[in-house]
Amino acid sequence: MINEDRDDYVKSWAEVRFIKGVRGALKQIHQAGIPVVVITNQAAVGRRIIGEADLLDIHTRMQRAVKKAGGSILKFYYCPHHPDDRCRCRKPRSGLLKRAGRELHLDLSQCIFVGDTLRDIQAGKRAGCRTLLVKTGQGETTLQKILTGQTMIRPDWVCRDLTAATPLLLNFYGQIAGPANAPYSSTKATRIIK
Repeated sequence: MINEDRDDYVKSWAEVRFIKGVRGALKQIHQAGIPVVVITNQAAVGRRIIGEADLLDIHTRMQRAVKKAGGSILKFYYCPHHPDDRCRCRKPRSGLLKRAGRELHLDLSQCIFVGDTLRDIQAGKRAGCRTLLVKTGQGETTLQKILTGQTMIRPDWVCRDLTAATPLLLNFYGQIAGPANAPYSSTKATRIIK
């Protein structure tokens, strides 16, 4: 959703490639006063491909790069466990989202969880969030599973990418704050799946 996926995992800052337009989108979201929190599975740590110090370095540098572009990532919450560990924090479980809600005093029912996998949508729904599927990363494959009936999991919205989702996010949070504060009134870049 923010950076491009790699089959062999992102193992260092040198391998980070931001998705086109994402830093501009994060700038708009930040300027609207909407906090951005990243919830991520990091099985590369559990598989001993990278260490937690390496992961923290990537996250710190990502925060700096986003800040330099005028945006903000408030905090990263990550699951470092192997997929077989059966932890509570690995998506599709909602442990990290609920922890973020508690620690940052977020009303999760008023949050939109954005992701590109069924795990993301499941985790968001289990935490009580609205959910938005982006078609970047694994999103196209995820959308095909939904459209062909391979899953009953449904996001509230689908957008091409975070740039296309930004008007929807700004409008949604503007409506919560009050119509006078809504920066956008159009959500035509999105499609609702029911």
